[in-house]
Amino acid sequence: MSPAATAKPSAEQIPTTRMPLPESDPEDALIDEACRDLRLPAFRERFVELSATARREQSSYKQFLLDLLQVEQADRDVRRQQRLVRSARFPRPKRLEDFDFDRNPNVLPETVGDLKCTSWVREGRPLVLIGDSGTGKSHLLIGVGTAIAEAGMSVRYTTTSALVNELAEADAARRLSSVIARYSKVDLLCLDEFGYLNLDKKGAKLLFQIFTEREERKATAVASNAPFSEWGKTFSDPRLCAAIADRLTFKSTLIQTGTDSYRLKTTETEQQATRHS
Repeated sequence: MSPAATAKPSAEQIPTTRMPLPESDPEDALIDEACRDLRLPAFRERFVELSATARREQSSYKQFLLDLLQVEQADRDVRRQQRLVRSARFPRPKRLEDFDFDRNPNVLPETVGDLKCTSWVREGRPLVLIGDSGTGKSHLLIGVGTAIAEAGMSVRYTTTSALVNELAEADAARRLSSVIARYSKVDLLCLDEFGYLNLDKKGAKLLFQIFTEREERKATAVASNAPFSEWGKTFSDPRLCAAIADRLTFKSTLIQTGTDSYRLKTTETEQQATRHS
């Protein structure tokens, strides 16, 4: 079989519908049943097609088996990626490949490209995105999270206010330890809208517990519209604010997306194009 045929199949190469079985071949029916029992969906979908190809190209038994196993493996990889992305609970799909670096020269493609690698997540290093509204912070946060999830690691997205509310409700119901434990196990926690709301002392302390549990073990990425100098407005306790900032900046990657709204620029460009059309 040709080298191209032995390459690991991609998601696009895996058909979504199974080829019809020849009614006259009882062996095909038995293989189909066995694949169903063993939960080998891609194997079941492709064995008729690949057996015909192997017969035509006079492939060895080992090569035919390898092709089937690679198809099943690729299918499982794709389904696992999809499952991890769904479990992250992103509010909308965003990919790093779709980020317009030309519109925001403050963001370096090289820096963002490095974030696709899982090493910083495995090392438990923070990521801090700071910039005004509309400068691409959430796009980058979701895009990075998606890339890490597709690389096979667990990711959870939430807003700061939603997380604090969840922690407060868990505390009132005496379930705080279990909720904190659940968040402490996630490989990458993506925390959006950090600094948008002022937190009371209790809320800040609850959030601090999450950062403490994850410090230097699990990675945390935050997107904030406020520079570090203004984080004191979010946290009423200066010492607590300093402790949180210390945990988020130690060995962190800092990306400043600037002050020029990307969304505003896009709207103005579209309006100008409409007027001149």
